[in-house]
Amino acid sequence: MPPVVTMGADGRRTGRRPATSAAELEHLALQIFAERGFEETTVDDIARAAGIGRRTFFRYFASKNDVPWGDFDGQLEVMRASLASAAAGEPTVAVLRRAILDFNTYPPAEGAWLRRRMTLILRTPALQAHSTLRYASWRGVIAEFVARRVGQPADALTPQAVAAAHLGVAVTAYEQWLREEGTDLVAILDEALGLLATGFAAF
Repeated sequence: MPPVVTMGADGRRTGRRPATSAAELEHLALQIFAERGFEETTVDDIARAAGIGRRTFFRYFASKNDVPWGDFDGQLEVMRASLASAAAGEPTVAVLRRAILDFNTYPPAEGAWLRRRMTLILRTPALQAHSTLRYASWRGVIAEFVARRVGQPADALTPQAVAAAHLGVAVTAYEQWLREEGTDLVAILDEALGLLATGFAAF
């Protein structure tokens, strides 16, 4: 269970040092979102609870909407590098499957936080427009890789279709995982990607 946040009369946390990393601030914000609601929580609320100034908050995150995504851009760069380093002879679908599973593999201690984060991302209407931009960035990494493999522009039909199909499968796997407590996200995602790899031939 995450630590309980205790607030003083001035709205600041009591008995704990200020948040000093993006991860600490993200965890605290996720807890406040769960308690108060995403739309009801302001940047000032998060900064006050974290014991930091508003300007410090913006050194970590560009906006409140970015908080649930954590270090998404950094993880995307890791996935881009992983795709770029794949052996030329390895099938494209196999490379994508491995890279996407790696992208979505988290330490056990992060499991509860990931569930909170994805619940916000997938079920908060106020985040949907922002999520669309993040999904576009994710699809872009996949499309760039596929484009190099097939010798087409990244905005051509094949790279875009492959990227969109993999995103759809990944989002569906997350939704399934959120519906079923105690399940293994990576196992669900691996099964879903396996269905995609076979072109759903079993059906």
